Amino acid sequence: MSLSILDWTVIGAYFLFNLGIGLYYARRARGSTSEFFLSGRNVPWWLAGTSMVATTFAADTPLAVTGFVAKNGIAGNWLWWHFVMSGMLTVFLYARLWRRAGVMTDIEFAELRYSGKPAAFLRGFRALYLGLPINCIILGWVNLAMVKILEITLGVNKRGAIMIVIGMLLFTAFYTAISGLWGVLVTDLFQFALKMGMVIVLAILAVNAVGGIDGLKSQIGAMDAAAGGGSRLAFFPEYDSAWMPAITLFVYLGVIWWSTWYPGAEPGGGGYVAQRIFSAKNEKHGLLATLWFHIAHYALRPWPWILTALASLILYPTLVDKESGYIKTLLDPNVFPTYLRGFMLAAFAAAYMSTIGTQLNWGASYVINDFYRRFIQRESSEKHYVIASQVVTVLLMIASLIVTFYMESIGGAWKLLLVTGAGTGTVLLLRWFWWRINAWSEVSAMICAAVVSIFLQVVLKWDSDRPVDFAYLMIVTVGITTVVWIAVTMFTQPEPIDKLVAFYRRVRPEGPGWNGIAARAGLSEAHAEGRLSLQIFNWILGCALIYGSLFGIGKLIFKEWGTGLLFLAIAIVAGVLISRNLSRGEMTAETLRLEHAEESV
Repeated sequence: MSLSILDWTVIGAYFLFNLGIGLYYARRARGSTSEFFLSGRNVPWWLAGTSMVATTFAADTPLAVTGFVAKNGIAGNWLWWHFVMSGMLTVFLYARLWRRAGVMTDIEFAELRYSGKPAAFLRGFRALYLGLPINCIILGWVNLAMVKILEITLGVNKRGAIMIVIGMLLFTAFYTAISGLWGVLVTDLFQFALKMGMVIVLAILAVNAVGGIDGLKSQIGAMDAAAGGGSRLAFFPEYDSAWMPAITLFVYLGVIWWSTWYPGAEPGGGGYVAQRIFSAKNEKHGLLATLWFHIAHYALRPWPWILTALASLILYPTLVDKESGYIKTLLDPNVFPTYLRGFMLAAFAAAYMSTIGTQLNWGASYVINDFYRRFIQRESSEKHYVIASQVVTVLLMIASLIVTFYMESIGGAWKLLLVTGAGTGTVLLLRWFWWRINAWSEVSAMICAAVVSIFLQVVLKWDSDRPVDFAYLMIVTVGITTVVWIAVTMFTQPEPIDKLVAFYRRVRPEGPGWNGIAARAGLSEAHAEGRLSLQIFNWILGCALIYGSLFGIGKLIFKEWGTGLLFLAIAIVAGVLISRNLSRGEMTAETLRLEHAEESV
């Protein structure tokens, strides 16, 4: 693809605008590590939530969705849509608790909740494990995806594409290192607006190129009839289909979302989602940020990708690499006007840089706050830690480049790492609601999940690429891991009462699992249990809100007016009830806070 002066002007203006944002916030970021990693805990909900959405909109995400749709139709997106239930748990049960914890990272939580050497080990190990190898694999994966996109769009060889990516990575690392989280958040806002706007434009143009929605539906229907299979326009998998057998569908909808650790969808929240909650102004802003993130992430953002993917199947039916169909639509002058290519390339750069910026800042927060500051250099000035954070940001950038060069050999390891998180989710969820869980619970869950999943794959040759094998792999790993960590919990000493009382006073976890600790703290739990029930009800309503919006918008796009309006009505009712319940919850929380204050006196 040849670029005009207009294209280069647009791309140049994009990079200059991002640089300006980074320079604007550079002075504020130098103030302290709290400013560098958490923006002084003063971020409004709409900015924190939009930043989460921008982070999960990587350069390769539209291509991945295109692959899902090409292979298994719209229903192929259930491979990630099932995480709605986990996300709603984070919104209504955990966002407030994370904000009350007052920690800088979710890794630091280990020594807030637990005590002694096991807690210190857990914090240090997870900081290095997640901050370095896992983070660098994610960075390397995103780098490689951008290399492939540049090869297709600019027509350069792999070496040339890598050089361009190195330049983009250096640029992103620079403004991230000087501006901290404020720079990441504000550039995320700008980048999300740009890339979302362009994918909507592309979707409209691609659908028009195949005769509008009616033309798309009829041509996809003809393709389905010729293939003798199910409908690619179906929103749900066919019962016991080859790619989603009943046992696999059960595992996705009934097991994975609560039992498995996955970057960006950790049970109970974690990673950059937790970081944005910590940075929010208060508990309410933290909750609203995560709610807005999940609405935009699941209900609003997928449809432009899906429509372009369906159109690409019609436009390029013989294309072997179906994922590249997304890129081919924007290169096709009969679909996408040449004068918009500069904007689209800037949008892809935005998708790449928003993810890279977050991963660099988040990974550095683990290394500095939870390892370097905790175990290596405990007493230094804030200036020293900020400079160290900037150095680690640059080192992570270099490490990610090295990983990119070897990504073909690491791809199998990445798949292995995803499965090794199976079974750890239960302890991550229950550690907030059951006082008896200790540091050894988490340690044993991590070790057991890794050992069992590796044994099943390496020794017994269960292949996670085969749907049935994957289902049984998850069920067995989750079952054994859960039994092991519960047994370890019961056969090891609980955390000291003083530690539990201090944690309870600070975080105020709810439910009967803390009644004994509440009594020792001299505080009442009468209202807290009722509030927990209210939030569980909000979780159910939240799932209805997301799925109702997702399916309602989709049905209206495909001109199924009655069904679409019904789904949207469900979403609206759920939203109204959530708003009312949150107001009730705030009044209950304020009453409980006053009672706690009186009882403490």
